[in-house]
Formats: sequence, structure tokens, C-alpha cells
Amino acid sequence: MLTRRKLLKKSLLLAASGLFLTPRFNYAQQSSAGKSAAPAFTPPPDLFDAQALDLEFWLKPRTLNLIRPSSSERIQILYWKDGDMLDSAYQEICHFLRDTQVNKTVPIDPKLLETLWATQAFIERFGMNKPLEILSAYRTPETNQKLREDGIPAARKSLHLEGRAADIRIAHLHEEVLGDLIQSFRQGGVGFYFRANSRGGWIHTDTGLQRTWQG
Repeated sequence: MLTRRKLLKKSLLLAASGLFLTPRFNYAQQSSAGKSAAPAFTPPPDLFDAQALDLEFWLKPRTLNLIRPSSSERIQILYWKDGDMLDSAYQEICHFLRDTQVNKTVPIDPKLLETLWATQAFIERFGMNKPLEILSAYRTPETNQKLREDGIPAARKSLHLEGRAADIRIAHLHEEVLGDLIQSFRQGGVGFYFRANSRGGWIHTDTGLQRTWQG
């Protein structure tokens, strides 16, 4: 009998290969004969074990492909190459990850950008070229407090206040799959926020202590 974790792992494999068809994983591709196409990739030993990635993965140029649903902004930019951060690109990304409620920008922790990029680059290995949706990144204390007053999950001493956290999701990818992948990078905290609606939930990722929770 499949456990939920094993089922989710299998779901991502099937989604990436074009064999899985549900309202959340709509990547089905049919051959001319009307049959599902066969997988065209070799999955890693453990789908969620990013530690199994080779050195080449971490040395290649890094491009972030991000969208902000709340403001309809989108950015696709090369920000890291030959071992160095490209300053102009970094500044542009920091602005993109600003507190959009008050239009305030702060320096974003480069480790957070590494997690966002690695997550995106990892799933691209399976043919899933979806941008990361940024629901929240940097927050001013005022914005964070307003979220709390509105009943939206926001810690009083949130790492969002320091530019060290982001709430993200990827269209058609279950949040548990996304969260397990981010957790395997071992870069900080991972919060799972499951929601029963058409958009689904989201994942909180930060560069603090390694920990997990469900909110």
C-alpha cells in the first residue's frame, strides 16, 4: 500500500513525464496513437534528496523565473555566473521581492535566492518549466502586523522582516511535493500551508534554523 509521501513522489514523477492527469497535475501528453508517452528522464535515487545532485548542478549559471500574482509582475533574470553574484541583477531581484504593500526594498539574503533558484532548477530537470509564484517575501513590521490582525499566518518575529523568507508555490505542483523538495536542501525552515481551494496552499522557506511545521 502506498503511503501519502510515496504517492506524492510518484505523482511528481508521473507529472513530469506527462503520464499523470488530475486537476492539480495536468501534464498529460498523448501520442499519435492515443497512448501516453513514455518517460524520457532518469529520476535521482531519491526524488527529494537534493544532496544527490552533482557539483555541475551547483556551478552552472543561475537564472530566476518569478511571478508575483498580487501585482502581476514577472521577472526572468540571470543573477549568478562563474561563481559571482551579478550586482545589478541582485538589486533588481531585491526590488522584485520588496514589500509591495508599501513599496519598500531591503537586501535579500543570497541564501534565500539560492534556495529559490535550486528549487526551480531541480524541477526543470523533469521538464516542468513553471515560474515560482512569490506570495510574500520581505515585509515591513507594519505589513506583518496587519497580516496578523487579519488572521493570516505571520510570526511576530518573522524572518520575512529581515529579507530571509519567502512564501511560494508552483502552479499544478502539490505543496507537499514542493515542501519536501525544499526541505531536502537543508538551508533553513520549511512551513507547509495546506489550503482546500482552487489555488491550493503554499510553502514558507527561510534561511533560519532547520525546522519544519504546518500552519
